[in-house]
Amino acid sequence: MSFILSLLDVTSWSAPSWILVATLLFALWTVNRQTLSPSKVEKSRDQTPVNPTANGGQSKIKSYSTRPKQRRAKKGDTSGEVTGGCCNVEEDEGCCSSNAGESCCKSSSKPATPTSETAIPIENVPDREDTEEIDDEKRITLKILFATQTRTSRTLSYRLKELVEANVPLVKEVEVLNIADYENEDLMTEKSPVVFFLSTYTEGSPTEDAAWFYQWLEDTRFDHRVNKQCMKSLRFAVFGLGDSVYEENYCTVAKRVDKWIGELAGRRICPLALGDKSDDTEHQFITWTKLFLSRINGVANHLSIAGEDNLDDFVEEGDYESSEEEEEEAATGSGDELMDLEDMGAMAAKIKSAKQQRTEEEAALSSNKGGPKRRIGTKDAEERPEKLIKEMVTPMLRKSLEKQGYKIVGTHSGVKICRWTKSMLRGRGGCYKHTFYGIESHRCMETTPSLACANKCVFCWRQHTNPVGTEWRWKMDDAVDIVDGAMDNHYKMIKQLKGVPGVKPERFEEAFTIKHCALSLVGEPIMYPKINEYVDILHSRNVSSFLVTNAQFPDAIENLKPVTQLYVSIDAGTKEDLKKIDRPLFRDYWERFLACLDALGKKGQRTVYRLTLVKDKNDSTLDSYVTLISRGNPDFIEVKGVTYCGFSGASHLTMKNVPYHHEVLTFCKDLCERLGGKYEVACVHEHSCSVLIADKARYYKDGGWWTWIDYNRFFELIREGKPFTSEDYMERTPDWGVVGDERGGFDPEETRFYRKGRIPAGEEGQR
Repeated sequence: MSFILSLLDVTSWSAPSWILVATLLFALWTVNRQTLSPSKVEKSRDQTPVNPTANGGQSKIKSYSTRPKQRRAKKGDTSGEVTGGCCNVEEDEGCCSSNAGESCCKSSSKPATPTSETAIPIENVPDREDTEEIDDEKRITLKILFATQTRTSRTLSYRLKELVEANVPLVKEVEVLNIADYENEDLMTEKSPVVFFLSTYTEGSPTEDAAWFYQWLEDTRFDHRVNKQCMKSLRFAVFGLGDSVYEENYCTVAKRVDKWIGELAGRRICPLALGDKSDDTEHQFITWTKLFLSRINGVANHLSIAGEDNLDDFVEEGDYESSEEEEEEAATGSGDELMDLEDMGAMAAKIKSAKQQRTEEEAALSSNKGGPKRRIGTKDAEERPEKLIKEMVTPMLRKSLEKQGYKIVGTHSGVKICRWTKSMLRGRGGCYKHTFYGIESHRCMETTPSLACANKCVFCWRQHTNPVGTEWRWKMDDAVDIVDGAMDNHYKMIKQLKGVPGVKPERFEEAFTIKHCALSLVGEPIMYPKINEYVDILHSRNVSSFLVTNAQFPDAIENLKPVTQLYVSIDAGTKEDLKKIDRPLFRDYWERFLACLDALGKKGQRTVYRLTLVKDKNDSTLDSYVTLISRGNPDFIEVKGVTYCGFSGASHLTMKNVPYHHEVLTFCKDLCERLGGKYEVACVHEHSCSVLIADKARYYKDGGWWTWIDYNRFFELIREGKPFTSEDYMERTPDWGVVGDERGGFDPEETRFYRKGRIPAGEEGQR
């Protein structure tokens, strides 16, 4: 009893006793608050049970959701149950729409169901209830900067924005900006974490919108006057986009930006990630996003509690220089102070040394010796089977091509119905091949056995959504399966035209017997290793073959069996122009180009040079074209004005680069004059701005042109198996297709259709 009375005598307490009592009282108050809070009691009383299998029995975050933020299960909870609570969003989310704060209903909540097939599980995501009491001033802002040419970086930036908003409650705002709209100098004092989505453009250069930032950062990094810890407060992450087929230039911009910021003391939230267009970019993005969301959540949570002083658990140190180097810079006057004239000699030596160091560092970077040691989203970052043979068409490419109307056949082929097929079904005229060579456009199938290409031409109307490569490195489908799949899909698209106003019944029926195949849809058909087997199958079914190649595979041309007509694209007359126009992947592209022309001249069949004329780009080097024509000695030269397909970001062509028909015709006549009369303009198709030049000695007979093809005779020659020439299956061209005829290459049996407000075809200046 005396002991208890002594305890009640507070005047006799020592300092440790006071501390012990205060600690016990605080613990009792905390427990009482958590267990007896009215709001907690009400919430536990009214909570609605949730189906534990609603989310597939696993707590996941939304990968593509644009819905407002909802509450998630705590770490370790795999029951899939989502606790109740007010999220102040629309009623259809199971929450109040009044945004009434404490008076808002807290009884109803829906499970956060993933809105995509790919949901991303993540750890260390705090319950929103645990963050509700944090002041908005302690929540952070995330900035996402993108540089893009084809809008892929922009798309991924906004997807990341949605993911962060849905899954990181401590981030109060996510700003997405084009890097051209960001003030570069702010990077040195930036308090918000910054994510860069950077694409690499031609020859390892940055995209146009990133050019100024890239140059500024490079100057900042290698300027000896700049403190090498000027970005020590910056927390950043870089996701690069490029194509690994360009090898040494693959994601160069992202690699250098990541390296330079690291060398300026920036701290990485997570390692550099590389998105490969030739691989599964979607998988690479998801893989990196899992890590990033976990890291950014840790950064945000730490900042809200402890500020910026200690982030070692959540960021990686940059590649900045040692303090000894910084002290040396300070001693030599690397700041903003004025320099005495006597010090200029020493400074000149330092500048020379800095330049030499810069050269060595850039050389190391170009040989992949620089940059962070670990990367996300690349083959060496994960355990994958060695030499795994992938499919050519990735999910992202499939989605893009199907959106453009392609039907994907197997793993590397495609088919698409041509606008001229639809036109001739309605009796509104055929394509230029109908005028030049006599095909029936409504019975022509446009397809390719290989969606991959070795060029990225600036005028490509496919807008570079197809794969690229210099060799076959994908899974390979059988030729017969590709042909069957292409024909089946073609017929399905024809069926969809049944009942379309204007479709002629007799032509609709004829369209279900394919007579011609244009192997020019997209990509490089001759890359397909079984191209000869593919062509044999077409010919065995009495289907003619018009094969187009980009003149980068001379061996394939030499080994190619006879086709109905073989094309090579000659889009420029000089090596420099070809690189600008076609943007080939091969380093020895010019040598390959010339070798293809040599091989073409030895084929002994109908051969065509195909030139897409781009005004102010490739229309001025006539003498160079003469040299190339003399080298390959083709039967025909097709010249077509480029078609403007709108802005894609991948090229800078505008309507100013589209020549008028009379300009194309003038170009062709000038070219024929320089060829010394060996070639002459034979046919025109004004509607498609196309002109056909033919070898006069071979195709002008009996007072007329013989550019059409006797298809039945061609198949007879194929079956005979004997050598034959192009003159063995030619047919006379009708007068309406010959140059100078007032009908301009339009079949008189067709009915010309004019859209409202269009200028009649006969008027000067029509495109």
